[in-house]
Amino acid sequence: MTGRHQTEVGGVILAAGRSTRYEPGNKLLATTDGTAVVRQVAETASQSPMSDVVAVLGYEGKAVAAALDGLSLSLRHNSDYATGQSTSVRHGVEFARSAGWDAVLFLLGDMPFVRVETIETLIETYRTGSATIVVPTHDGRRGNPVLFDSCHFDALASVSGDRGGRDIIETNEKTAFIEVSDPGIHWDIDTAADRAEFTDRRDGL
Repeated sequence: MTGRHQTEVGGVILAAGRSTRYEPGNKLLATTDGTAVVRQVAETASQSPMSDVVAVLGYEGKAVAAALDGLSLSLRHNSDYATGQSTSVRHGVEFARSAGWDAVLFLLGDMPFVRVETIETLIETYRTGSATIVVPTHDGRRGNPVLFDSCHFDALASVSGDRGGRDIIETNEKTAFIEVSDPGIHWDIDTAADRAEFTDRRDGL
């Protein structure tokens, strides 16, 4: 399967978690440069070549939705968010199927430093090659976001707990690991110290 130039690639922002390690409150609502973390993720997604974006909300869903107000994206609520990230992945897959997407890019709502150029690279790799999963790497370590072709939707819908799509990535023969010059693919904010550290690192680049 090659030459997918006309394919529809959509984005799913996983933004339903409880932020249990973030001492001040909800990490998605914490700010860097005066903008909520989750909004920065959504703004980057909106600037990319993806055809559409949906944010899957859960914990403090109304407040997170308010942080995304005015952006061109859809919202979907996951009432089972407390049982793990896999439930949000399933919601994303259901949306992708209903929208007729050929592939989905899963973005984490607590990773605001991923560059739009990284998303462009992942989509271009998918559209011009034969890989059915595309994973970014930096300094030899893989990160997020990750793109999945629709042939993996059934498998993604059946995952459980917080494993997400990792098992699928590890067992798929057509996974492409693409080195990018973007340390942001590793910078997920779990604590207030993370937010300060990664902001300083980004500003120092």
